[in-house]
Amino acid sequence: MKRTGIGGLAAAALVCAAAAQAQAQEREPADLLLHNGKVFTADALLTTYSAVAVRDGRIVGLGWGDLAGRFDAERTIDLAGRLVVPGFIDTHVHVSGDAERWVDLAGLENIAALKARVTRKAEQLGAGEWITGYGWSEDELAEQRRPLRWDLDDAAPANPVILTRAGAHSSAASSLALEAAGLTPDTETPPGGIIEVDDEGRMNGILREGAQYLVSRLVPDATAEELRASFVENLRGLLALGITSVIQAGVDIEGFAEWETVYAAHAGELPRAAVQLRVPPDPPLAIDMLRRFGRRTGDGDEWLRVGAVKFFVDGGFSGAAAWTLEPYKGQPDYYGSGPLIDEAGLLEISRAAHDMGWQLGFHAIGDAAIKMTIDAWSRMLEAAPRADHRHFLNHFTVTPPAETMQRMADWNIHIAQQPNFTFTIDGRYAEHLAGERYQTNNPLRTPMRHGVVVALGSDILPFGPLVGLQAAVTRRGMSGAVVGPGEALTMPEALVGYTRVAAHLTFEEDEKGTIELGKLADLVVLSQDLLTIDPERTTETEVDLTVLGGRVVHER
Repeated sequence: MKRTGIGGLAAAALVCAAAAQAQAQEREPADLLLHNGKVFTADALLTTYSAVAVRDGRIVGLGWGDLAGRFDAERTIDLAGRLVVPGFIDTHVHVSGDAERWVDLAGLENIAALKARVTRKAEQLGAGEWITGYGWSEDELAEQRRPLRWDLDDAAPANPVILTRAGAHSSAASSLALEAAGLTPDTETPPGGIIEVDDEGRMNGILREGAQYLVSRLVPDATAEELRASFVENLRGLLALGITSVIQAGVDIEGFAEWETVYAAHAGELPRAAVQLRVPPDPPLAIDMLRRFGRRTGDGDEWLRVGAVKFFVDGGFSGAAAWTLEPYKGQPDYYGSGPLIDEAGLLEISRAAHDMGWQLGFHAIGDAAIKMTIDAWSRMLEAAPRADHRHFLNHFTVTPPAETMQRMADWNIHIAQQPNFTFTIDGRYAEHLAGERYQTNNPLRTPMRHGVVVALGSDILPFGPLVGLQAAVTRRGMSGAVVGPGEALTMPEALVGYTRVAAHLTFEEDEKGTIELGKLADLVVLSQDLLTIDPERTTETEVDLTVLGGRVVHER
């Protein structure tokens, strides 16, 4: 037997070390490598891989088990079979800071719990100070009713109180708040506004749509500095939900300036944002506002950009004020609170913004509002064609006539839809809609069948794509009822609606929305494989990891 001496062993070791060094030099550098999982790209072919590599904020590698051998990564994460999807893009959110006087009312079990929170805030602020809050929903409360003025009087007898319902289309005000505003049952309200009265003709404290402003305008404004810290934290909180991009659904010029201030200080730490500019229902004022703003859709960078123009054509269903072609169920003379502007004014605002190069993203919930808007936009586009404008409607709750949807497809008009509504406010639809109109509320499949592009989002009812994904696929509401199963999407379709199609809505489909080479590395790792589990278990899924621009920004 031939023996190898110490010198021979050393030489062999040097050869092995040299070979290993050469192999390492041949491997590409990467900042992050995710492997041993299922990577759902959401591309046109719905391709899947098992591994993805990231460098300098971009996706540089996609493949299978051999990908780890190609890249020398600073951090490698074993997915252990978990699902990776593109970062969720929520096409309709309202994110803001919280004033000291504000109370969080989401997820409360009963009116006693709501009153307790108001009482604690009154003790903190002292007598006479205004108390505000957001997030209550009668569907979540054990009493299955709304908080009324007398509940708020009992909770804070020395404070004016106004508490906004989830969805922001109605509020409950206390007696002191109503008195401060000088309201009576006969007070004239803004268009669409409603001051509710009970069977005895007394104001019950519920203010719907524009009537809310008659009280809320009296609440002292919080300073930007007071709001800023919570504003940043609320934006950061979206990352834990897997949301890496948002469309903020409407701010004024001063509000946009605050977004710029925050993103200048925190770019790279917060979800990417396209911020819609909200204009008033007065054509001269709206047009002057656009001119003063001096920018248009798409201006900005990959972190913060100008979104579409936002305008309200009608009210909402959480306050029961959407403008409909047929009367509300059980209310033969009530068609909602629209329109908030006539068609001539709507066309004037739309045409001016369109000619300035803006994308239009208007609020239209009832089928009458949808039809009027599309009629006006069709006239506008016929007179002033513009390639690839991507105008869209926010909400699209009551399915309009087939001809309206065909016009939308013909003129390339899209929808930013919120399947969360199907779950969260199903009680309002059951109360106010009947027959086919009820079965097809918040339609998904029907407009897509006509060729209309449908992107998905949440509109804070509640925040988070998992509720929307489950509702889009199951069509099950909070009550347990499955409504309009024919409108349901498959899970891959729903995921694409929250990613690739959502990126298309902001003209960013070449940069994000899918997991493809060269695109921004915005990724989410989920605890369950949404593509194989029972869709009814979707909301049991955890967001284990959120990657934004190649950086891990949330880790459970």
